[in-house]
Amino acid sequence: MGPVSANLPVIDLASPDIAAATKSVRQGLMDYGFLYVINHGIDEATLKSVYAESKKFFEQPMEEKMKHEKHSTHRGYIPPETEGFEADSGGKGDLLECFHIGSSELKARAVNVWPSAERLPSWKETMESYYDCAMETSKKILSLIALSLDLDAEFFQPDRPETILRIIHYSGHARESKYGSDKGANPHTDVGMLTLLSTDGTPGLQICRDKDARPQLWEDVHHIDGALVVNIGDLLERWTNNVYRSTLHRVLLVGKERYSVAFFVWPSPDTMITCIESCRSEANPPRYPPIRTDEFLEQILASAIYKY
Repeated sequence: MGPVSANLPVIDLASPDIAAATKSVRQGLMDYGFLYVINHGIDEATLKSVYAESKKFFEQPMEEKMKHEKHSTHRGYIPPETEGFEADSGGKGDLLECFHIGSSELKARAVNVWPSAERLPSWKETMESYYDCAMETSKKILSLIALSLDLDAEFFQPDRPETILRIIHYSGHARESKYGSDKGANPHTDVGMLTLLSTDGTPGLQICRDKDARPQLWEDVHHIDGALVVNIGDLLERWTNNVYRSTLHRVLLVGKERYSVAFFVWPSPDTMITCIESCRSEANPPRYPPIRTDEFLEQILASAIYKY
């Protein structure tokens, strides 16, 4: 039997019924760790421009793309089979290529790497425009998440957020390996607080709600025109004492090119992650000691091959 379809809630960010939206967010993050958002404020023209510019970059020869290879500050180009190694894929990494753009250069400790303006004159402006829109959308979603946990709406609004915009291209065709592979992105959870995902409509994204189950049950996350897919990461799962789920997910190759744009949000590096009051009780005492965001990320990066 093939994968079933995930019945994710659809949250209208323009709805005046905040109570209903908050309730749907809570249910979605408890049951799936994933949801859709519509009326999110990123217009269709901006999305089309991002995908057009993405295609221009990834269609370049590998030699040209490697001029912008990612360095130690996680900005720039990442070629296929560089990330996401796992045993059941025969030691092969993810069969995707991507490009990382970090927080505003005026605020960030690292400087972004940009393609040549001569080759791609609109690339930087297009990506910066999408980045700004995605940040505003993230704030709206984080406000609903805060309210869903009986917190002030501004609780998760970081003063100095750590963010990565990840432009992704899947070739659509698996490469030969010892075990074979049909995964563009191997099974993983995201590390941070919040992820926004836009796709070009090509299928392949799946989630597994019970990561410890054997065999694992995978559910398809279908594309909805005009919607973004939203999920939370390990940091917010810890912050909520496992009340909200950081869900295992993967991308299968389906014989067709696939483009997507992921936007990852973390709190400020010095934010203390302490069990939220509404997520603790006698029956569910705090599972984790308090930890700073930067220390949490250091532990993750030191212990495993990771995803943003």
